[in-house]
Amino acid sequence: MQSETSARQWDGTLSPNDFNSSVAALCERWKEVNDSLPQWLWVPFPVVGDSSCNAAGYLTMENVYHQNASEEVSHEESILGDEELSDDATLVQSCGKDDMHVYDYHIVYSFNFRVPVLYFRGYRLDGCPLKLEDIEKDLPAYSLKGLRESKWTFMTQEDHPYLRRPWYTLHPCGTSDWMKVLFGSNAANNQPRPLHYLSAWLSVVGQAVGLRIPLGLYKSQ
Repeated sequence: MQSETSARQWDGTLSPNDFNSSVAALCERWKEVNDSLPQWLWVPFPVVGDSSCNAAGYLTMENVYHQNASEEVSHEESILGDEELSDDATLVQSCGKDDMHVYDYHIVYSFNFRVPVLYFRGYRLDGCPLKLEDIEKDLPAYSLKGLRESKWTFMTQEDHPYLRRPWYTLHPCGTSDWMKVLFGSNAANNQPRPLHYLSAWLSVVGQAVGLRIPLGLYKSQ
């Protein structure tokens, strides 16, 4: 009975050790699903005087090309027809048009909130950073709707915790709450496995910023 009570007290967070395990599992699983997709890579950032801090660093996927929201939908439809979205749902197009935008995504562990946090930035092919209104034009309609209506996710701009430059981020203050909601009754019985946690989390924050993830990530876990 004691263990059941303890399990019911899961607060929706992820420990630094579990985050470290989830990063390795996500990178491996992502590549297994489709190695032609842009890959997540771990960039360590050692903390001086604390060699045990394995969660210091960030997970990065960079140089993801976007045309615009309407053309992304058109591109998928032309390839997939009426079939469900395949593992190639993350759109990476070859560059060569003036309106091509490039995005970088970083996943960072927040030691204050004990949850992963998504940082991202967009820029033009000439390196000029995108303003928020430019980024919003790139987002699918469902992403904008979610950002404007959801009480769980909202976008801010702040310094990247490791790069110390302004990046956009989805503020983590409500993450633990919506992770508990996301896992529902399962969270009451057992804390989710690290890969399940990070995959589920990424499905929500990815949708919020227009980043699609392969459907196979959820299978056979």
